[in-house]
Amino acid sequence: MEGAAEARFEDRRQAGRLLAERLRDLSGRQEWFDPVVLALPRGGVPVAAEVAKALDAPLDVLVARKIGLPGQPEVGIGAIAGDAPPVYDEQVVRMLGITVDELGADVARERNEVHRRVALYRGRRPAPDLRGRTVVLVDDGLATGVTARAAIRLIRDEEPARLVLAVPVGDRHAVAELRPETDDLVCLSEPEDFRMVGRWYDDFEQVTDDEVVEFLAALSPPERLRPTRHH
Repeated sequence: MEGAAEARFEDRRQAGRLLAERLRDLSGRQEWFDPVVLALPRGGVPVAAEVAKALDAPLDVLVARKIGLPGQPEVGIGAIAGDAPPVYDEQVVRMLGITVDELGADVARERNEVHRRVALYRGRRPAPDLRGRTVVLVDDGLATGVTARAAIRLIRDEEPARLVLAVPVGDRHAVAELRPETDDLVCLSEPEDFRMVGRWYDDFEQVTDDEVVEFLAALSPPERLRPTRHH
């Protein structure tokens, strides 16, 4: 397990600074190749901004969306990222007897939202080319981990040299399940009684779209990003 058993954070920015310290230490012990920091918006962006500044790396976003349980959209049973196929919590889907066809409308709606947010956040700026680079994927916390898993699998398709998942706090089960899918996973706190991400922040105000755009404008100048070969 990485980090202390339990920790609280003042807000996402403070959590990002603490996470950045751990990542700087990790990068000093390994060979990192042209690192780029990708945030899962919206909550992961303020955290990732501190990481990007500390690593002197560009910041961008990877938009992923949760797929909710039919009739209970707040209960995540899957996620999508980019145009990749959905990733589901297979155990939960089997247990509930849900078919992929039943989720088709929800997947289409969330896919449209992914495209809308990518256009809003990135505008005409090209997506970063991840091939051969060290990619640091950052969120403000891991609950089920299904959204991060969808993002990780999309990143792997881009053939990075190294994939690092970094979060301030996470559910122990989710952290353990995702660790084999990464080259490094840094989680500062894995509370025994996790419940939800926001419980471990004193200030967990919702991050707005405008704030995301501002962070990206400050830390993602076009000249520091190489145009992607894929899209």
